[in-house]
Amino acid sequence: MKKIYLAYLLLIILSACGSKNTNSVHLSGEIKGLGNDTLYIYGTDKFYNRMDTLLVKDDKFSATLTTDTLASTWLQFSDGTEYPLYLDKGDNIKIKGSAAELTSLEITGNVPNEELTAFQKELKGLSTPSEKALEEKAEAFINNHPSSLVSIYLLEKYFVQKPQPDFALIKEMTANMTGGLKDRPYVDELLDLIQEEEKISIGKTIPYVNLPNAKGTQISRTSFKDKYLLIHFWASWDPQSMEANAALRRIYKKEEKNKLFALWGISLDIDRKEWEEAIKRDTLRWEQSCDFSGWNTAPIKQLAIQALPANLFLSPSGKIEGKNMSEEDIKKKLEEIEQKEKEKKESEKKLKKQNRR
Repeated sequence: MKKIYLAYLLLIILSACGSKNTNSVHLSGEIKGLGNDTLYIYGTDKFYNRMDTLLVKDDKFSATLTTDTLASTWLQFSDGTEYPLYLDKGDNIKIKGSAAELTSLEITGNVPNEELTAFQKELKGLSTPSEKALEEKAEAFINNHPSSLVSIYLLEKYFVQKPQPDFALIKEMTANMTGGLKDRPYVDELLDLIQEEEKISIGKTIPYVNLPNAKGTQISRTSFKDKYLLIHFWASWDPQSMEANAALRRIYKKEEKNKLFALWGISLDIDRKEWEEAIKRDTLRWEQSCDFSGWNTAPIKQLAIQALPANLFLSPSGKIEGKNMSEEDIKKKLEEIEQKEKEKKESEKKLKKQNRR
C-alpha cells in the first residue's frame, strides 16, 4: 500500500513539473563582439505584456522564459537597436549574430524566426537593395505568408512606417491575411487606422476642427478664407517637431506676404508655458493653437494623426492636397500654385481683351 501511495505521489509531482514546463521557452545565443552586456525582451500586446532581462557574459547568454501562446516580442540591445523575436511554449530558440550587425541576426527554433532569418538572407542577396526592391520583396513575402507573424512585422516596417503610407495597398495586403492573424491586436488597430485614414485621404474634405490660439480666439479652417492652408501638428517636447518648425520658418519667411497661402500650427503640448516659450524661441510668427490636451486634442483624433511632426496641405475649399509633406514638397507645391495663378491671370487678361473687341 505504501509503495502504491509513493508511486501515486511521484506521478502527481511529475505531472505538476510537466505542466509547469509546458509554457517554458529556452533561449540561448552568442553574439560576437557583444562582450558583457544586458539585453531586454518585451512584448507590445496581451500575448506577452512584460519585460524580461538577459545577462550576456563573454558574448553568450541563456535563459528560460514563459509564454502560453505564440508571442511577438522585441529583443532590445543596450544601444537601442531592436530586433523581432517570436516565442512559443516548448521552443528552443538559438540566436547567432555579430554586434557589428545587430539588424540581421540568425534565429532558429520555430517557424516565424526561421522565416524572418531566411527573408533577411534573401535581402542580403540583392545586388542593389533599393527602397522599391525591398518593398517588393516584403510585399511578396506578406502575400505568400498570410498566417505568419513575420508578415505583420514587414507590413509595419516597409509600408505603415513610410512618411506617406499607401493605405489602399496596406488594406489589400491585410485582406489576404488569415483570421488568426487578423485577430492580433496590431492588425485590428491597423484596420481601424485605415478606416480613419480613408476619411482624410487625398481629395477628401477635412471635417470641421477648431482650437483656441494664445489669445483664446477660436481658430478654424474658415479663419483662412480663400487661402491654401498648411496645418502643422507639433509639440515643444518633440525634437523632430523643432526641425520641422525650422523648415516652416524658412518657408514662412519667403511666403509671408503671399495672399494665397497660410500656415496654422496645432500643438500637442500640455503645458502653456512650455508651448509659449517654444513659439517665442523658434520665432513661430504664424497662427498657433493649442488646448493643452496632448494626444487627446480633438483634431488629432478627427484627422487620424499618429505621429509628430505631421502636416496637411489644404486647398481653399478644404480639400486635402498633400499629407506629411517635406520642405521641398511644400516649396514645389507653392511654386505650382504660383504658376497656376499666373496662368489664371493671363487667361483673364486675354478674355478681357476679347470682350473689348
